[in-house]
Amino acid sequence: MNRPADRTVVASDLDRTLVYSSAALALSMPDEEAPRLLCVEVHESRPLSYMTETAGRLLAELADTARFVPATTRTRKQYRRINLPCPQPSYAICANGGHLLVNGRTDHDWNAEMRRRLADGSAPLAEIRAHLALTADPEWLRKERIAEELFAYLVVDRERLPVGWVKELAGWAEPLGWTVSLQGRKVYAVPKPLSKSAALAEVARRTGAQRILAAGDSLLDIDLLNAADSGWTPGHGELADTGWTAPHVTALTTPGVAAGERILREFLAHV
Repeated sequence: MNRPADRTVVASDLDRTLVYSSAALALSMPDEEAPRLLCVEVHESRPLSYMTETAGRLLAELADTARFVPATTRTRKQYRRINLPCPQPSYAICANGGHLLVNGRTDHDWNAEMRRRLADGSAPLAEIRAHLALTADPEWLRKERIAEELFAYLVVDRERLPVGWVKELAGWAEPLGWTVSLQGRKVYAVPKPLSKSAALAEVARRTGAQRILAAGDSLLDIDLLNAADSGWTPGHGELADTGWTAPHVTALTTPGVAAGERILREFLAHV
């Protein structure tokens, strides 16, 4: 007989939800109060991202109890730099749903399906790139990147980024079928059909999931949270800043790396 946990999928955003960069660590507490940290990402031979050691133990317990599915906007290459303290998840959602990894390998049929949906439901990436090139100012723009030929993002100097620029970009992109999200130093422009929830629905179909738990911190996580039976948001990020919530979503007040621990405890309690 299957236990309830056997048919439960736990889908969580990674960056600034379970995993934190050095800059994001400052969200939570002064240095002298910081918990012991576990490095979970190295980039160019330098430690880049962390979770608390306690969160690491909780994640290992969760992955042993239910089906854990990372759901990230990271590209496949960026995701593969993450070394979580648990066995490799059987499914992982990358590129905001544009790629589905099955046992670490790309499901090319799923990617082809998503590209068909994008062709039917949103303006082409080239049009968005052209607008970004016209409106982004070199004074605050640090990098412009294309992710998996699916969406665009800018790395910006937050202190110099003009107030209202992101809102103006979002207003321009909305009727074209694109969503704009500001996360840390990155401004994302993502086509609406490209969603974590679409890939999550495919995972649920394949696994026969009967219940979904989810967590995330940004506007790009709203669809993921809405697809869940229960969800959680940390006390920081776009969703906390805008006050977004839903009846089945708990808005936690804990900010920063400690929120990762809190979210994992909630997952385990509900599993």
